[in-house]
Amino acid sequence: MQYYPNFIPYSESLVLARQLFTELSWREDQLLMFGKYVNVPRLQAWYAKDAQSYSYSKLALAALPLTPGLTKLNNQLRTFCQHGFNSVLANCYRDHNDSVAWHSDDEPELGPEPMIASLSFGAERVFHLKHKATGEKCKIPLQSGSLLVMAGQTQHQWQHAILKTKRQTAMRINLTFRKIY
Repeated sequence: MQYYPNFIPYSESLVLARQLFTELSWREDQLLMFGKYVNVPRLQAWYAKDAQSYSYSKLALAALPLTPGLTKLNNQLRTFCQHGFNSVLANCYRDHNDSVAWHSDDEPELGPEPMIASLSFGAERVFHLKHKATGEKCKIPLQSGSLLVMAGQTQHQWQHAILKTKRQTAMRINLTFRKIY
């Protein structure tokens, strides 16, 4: 795992946060959990170069075509990471009540050792990590404009989450670029 706190300059990242919130087609989805539907505690949108669909927790996301802004970021990350990203899952955490539970991005369509390039825009939130075997935990405060790259065995050995917090926070947008096979 590698963390680049100033991948995009801070002032530019705040402008991008507002643009992404306005330009992306956000969804309010529901998941079936323990026999009943519950709201996903964040907004999300799925974009891909070649209309690849993506599924997690029995939720199927049909791809929208990459916007010019997402294409520019995708090209920047493809060059920086030397990896053929072809899709992006966008998450909008509206405030401190929005979250994503403990999980690993280990779906078969991501390949055996997926590389995920995660860009953060807007409010800082804490990225929690927990080792699957040892229980070791660590936290990374993801500031606006930061890039976190997870690769190799990360998804097989660790779980991660953005947990709810009692501390008031503004909106945060996270873009996770992936390659769908």
